[in-house]
Amino acid sequence: MYILVTYDVNTVDPAGAKRLREVAKACRNYGQRVQNSVFECLVEPATYVELKDKLLSIINKERDSLRFYHIGNNYRAKIEIFGCTTSFDIQGELIV
Repeated sequence: MYILVTYDVNTVDPAGAKRLREVAKACRNYGQRVQNSVFECLVEPATYVELKDKLLSIINKERDSLRFYHIGNNYRAKIEIFGCTTSFDIQGELIV
């Protein structure tokens, strides 16, 4: 399943800054960053549940916002990109 994860973490105090780093680190383990607080992830349903649980355990539900957009299997037809991009084809080969 192809999902978009977006978040807005309140960073007015050091605890918020720590949560922001933790959310970003967790998202990097599941997908690729396409904007500052936006990640594209191609995950299995069980992995999605794992990711969601992980992020929900990090954020402060009173101060932060977390959104999951389910793009679906036909995601290539639903995405338009304009301007510079640093992302890669999430299903393509990655040579490191």
